[in-house]
Amino acid sequence: MVHHHLRASPETCHWGFFDATLKPVLTVKSGDEVTVDTLSGGPEVLPDSSRFSIPPELLQIHARNERMLPGHILTGPIAVDGAEVGDVLEVEILDIRLRQDWGWNLIRPLGGTLPDDFHATRLLNIPLDAARMVGRLPWGLDLSLAPFFGVMGVAPPPNWGRITSLVPRAMGGNLDNKELVAGAKLYLPVFVPGALFSCGDGHGVQGDGEVCITAIETALQGRFAFTLRKDLSFTYPRAETPTHYITMAMDPDLDQCVVRALRDMIVLLGEVRGLSREDAYTLCSLAADLRVTQTVNGSKGIHCMIAKAIALG
Repeated sequence: MVHHHLRASPETCHWGFFDATLKPVLTVKSGDEVTVDTLSGGPEVLPDSSRFSIPPELLQIHARNERMLPGHILTGPIAVDGAEVGDVLEVEILDIRLRQDWGWNLIRPLGGTLPDDFHATRLLNIPLDAARMVGRLPWGLDLSLAPFFGVMGVAPPPNWGRITSLVPRAMGGNLDNKELVAGAKLYLPVFVPGALFSCGDGHGVQGDGEVCITAIETALQGRFAFTLRKDLSFTYPRAETPTHYITMAMDPDLDQCVVRALRDMIVLLGEVRGLSREDAYTLCSLAADLRVTQTVNGSKGIHCMIAKAIALG
């Protein structure tokens, strides 16, 4: 196992999109660990530099990188040697740390879960205390942080072309799943040789739904272990935590998300426990939880969770 450090810079970041034709900025072997530095936000969200520390590479990206599509600043892509179409890339999230002392939250007219209710843009720059792991909200609340990456994904199929990072799809991307903290594993189907993993959209903390369209957006550093899983074969992201299995679905219609996530959980229970479809459906009704991942990314999200102790019992 080799450890790599991928720093954020104009040369290692792409702004707003996923694209199968992007050249990797780092190539690793299965089993390697990579520390990845990420950044968040355009010039319009920057705070007062006399009060907060702004990473200099963020200003460099603003000056030099083209904002190809509306979306996130992503670090990568990282190629995994030997990854082939049809494989699954296991991304183990070993550690996540804050990279700056502030985050931002934005309400935007015609955006979010209540697009017609708020008619003015509001930007908050929120102080972050890494020692206490809290964010100080304007009304005096110290909110506990639980950092995770909103965007983790591999390259899309080549015939999709260049796609915005805003909308989550089969290759992952803007999942905004707050369960994917340190200790979790994300499983992504591979659509191009090398897989080409990128990440960004750091969140200090987020509620299920991410209803106003943003969490506490911030720069994060993540440490990942990448493992090729040629023993797995599926076409949509899955995840697990130390305690739970998770299936996910994205669609403009939340009802369709429920159907897809539940169907995949039934398949998963058949795989890990050998349950019939009927028994798995019953167990989901008794012990699985359907949760709204996010409602703001064009394609909304549902994730279905079941405790491993129950699934394997």
